[in-house]
Amino acid sequence: MGIKIIKTLLVCMALLLFIPAGLAADIVRVGITDNNFQSVKHSDVVVYATDEYLICDKNTKRIIAKIPASKTLRVTHEEDSFLVNIDNEKTLGLQSFVVVSENGLIGIEGLKRKGKPAIYHGAMEFTRTKQNDGFYIINLVEMQDYLKGVVPNEMPVRFGIEALKAQTIAARNYVLAPRVKAYEEFDVVDSVASQVYFGANTEEDITNKAVEETEGQFASYKGELILALYSSTAGGYTESYSNAFSDKYQFPAEGKPYLIAKPDMLSFVPMNKEENARAFYTSIPSAYDMDSPYFRWKRTWTLKEFETDINLNLKSLAQTGFITPPPQDNFIYKVKDLKVLKRGDSGKIMEIEIMTERGNYIVKKELIIRRLFLNHGKALPSANFVLDIERDENGNITQITVSGGGFGHGVGMSQYGAGFMGTKLNKTYMDILKHYYTGVIIGTEPVVVKSEPVKQKFYTAEKSGVLFIDNYTNAKMIPVRINGLLLEIGLSGNFLQRDFEYDISKHLQKGENEVIYYPINGGKEVKVWIDLGNKEDGRE
Repeated sequence: MGIKIIKTLLVCMALLLFIPAGLAADIVRVGITDNNFQSVKHSDVVVYATDEYLICDKNTKRIIAKIPASKTLRVTHEEDSFLVNIDNEKTLGLQSFVVVSENGLIGIEGLKRKGKPAIYHGAMEFTRTKQNDGFYIINLVEMQDYLKGVVPNEMPVRFGIEALKAQTIAARNYVLAPRVKAYEEFDVVDSVASQVYFGANTEEDITNKAVEETEGQFASYKGELILALYSSTAGGYTESYSNAFSDKYQFPAEGKPYLIAKPDMLSFVPMNKEENARAFYTSIPSAYDMDSPYFRWKRTWTLKEFETDINLNLKSLAQTGFITPPPQDNFIYKVKDLKVLKRGDSGKIMEIEIMTERGNYIVKKELIIRRLFLNHGKALPSANFVLDIERDENGNITQITVSGGGFGHGVGMSQYGAGFMGTKLNKTYMDILKHYYTGVIIGTEPVVVKSEPVKQKFYTAEKSGVLFIDNYTNAKMIPVRINGLLLEIGLSGNFLQRDFEYDISKHLQKGENEVIYYPINGGKEVKVWIDLGNKEDGRE
C-alpha cells in the first residue's frame, strides 16, 4: 500500500472514529440541503470529486473502493440499504458509508450554491434517516474550512476585515453553542436554519484571512461559550435576549447577561416607552448600522389588506401558543384597533393587542409578531415599529402604517453595525464583539482537563494572553506546554480560592500558537481558557 493511500486511509479513519476532544482538528457535521434549502432528505444523487477518491464503509472502517476523478457514483436509497453505482460499471450494496478525497473536493451533481457547482472540503457521509424514507448527506469538514464557506455568505466582504473577523468568531461559537439543535445526526445545516454554508466554491481571500487570523478564538463569558446571536440590522439599539426569545413555550425567556439591550450612542434613552419608541423610529439618528437599507422602513395596509395578510399565517402561528385566545376558526376579521402592550428596551414589541368585533387577541414574541403582520405576503423586517392608524368619519380604520427599524431579531451583533465600526470607526474585531456581547472575553475555548491531554491551536496578532484556571477540584498544579515550553503552574492559595490567572504573554508568539494541557496527578479536574485580549481591549 503506497504512502498516499495510507495517508488517505488515516484521513478516512479520523473522520469516522470518535476522537478525544483536543487531540485532532474539530470536525463539523453539516447537513446538506437541496437546491431550494428546504430539505435535508435525499433519495437519489450523483457524487463526484475533483481528484481520486475513496468509498469507506462507516461500520467496518475499511476502504471499499478507489475511484478515479473521471468517474462518478450514483447513490440511490433502497428499502434496506444504499445502492452505489460506480459509473455504470459496478454496483455496491452498503448500509452507511463515507466518500473522501485526500487531495480533492467532493461535489454533488446539479447542486448549486450562488449559481456555482457546490463542492466541499472534507468528506461526505451518507446515512439513512431514522424513518428509512431517504438519506442524509453530511459534510464532515474541519472547523476552519467550514468557516471559510460560511463567512463570505453571512456577511458582505465590503464590511472589511475587522467585521469579518468578528463574524468568524460569532459563527465559530454558533457551531459549538447553538440556541437549538434541530437534528441529532449533524451539528448544523447549510441554510439559514443554522447559518449559511455554501462550501469551497464561494470562498474569498479576505474571508479566508479573517478565518485564519482568528483560528481557535471564541467568545466566552465566565468560562462558558456564549450564544453568539447576530442579525443583519439592529436599528441603532440591540435588544435583550429575554425580550425577543422564548424557552420552549415560556416568554419572555430567561435572560443571558452578555445579551442585553445596548444603544449605539450613549445619548439614546431606553425605547420601552411608547413616546420614546415613536421619536426614535420615525427619525434617522446617527447609529452604527445606519448604512443598512433596513435601518428605517415603512409598511402600509388598507384594512382589507391587513385582515387578508394576518390570516395567511394565523393557523400555524396560533399553534405556537403565543396568540391568545386562539382565534375562532383560525380567522381574524373586523379589526377595530391595534395597541402595543409591552416593548423591550430597544422598542421591540413584545406584546400587541388586536381588537376586533369578535374579541381581542394578544400576540407575543417578536418572531410571531413579524410573521403574523405580513405585508403583501412578506414578514415585517423586525418587530421594532410604531403604529399610525387612519380612520374615516365613522371611526372605521381605513389605513394602517408602521414605521420601523432594523432587520432580524436584533439581539447580539448587528452585522451592518460591525461593518460600520470596523471601516468607519477603525475598531478592531475585539472592540466590535465586546460592544455587542457585554462582558465577554475573546480567547480559546474553555475546556475541562480530565484524563486526556487537550491540545489547542490559536492565532493571535499580539503577544498578549492571560491563562484562566477554574480550580473547582482544588488541584495543586497543572502541567501546561505553551509553544513547546513545559510549565508546571502551581495552584496554591487559601482553600477558598478557586479562580487563578497567569499572564502568559511572554510565552506567546505573533501568529499561530499551540498549548497542551496535561492531566493532573490524582485525577483532579480543572477548567482552563486563555484570554487573548489586551489591556487596550478592556482587560485589566
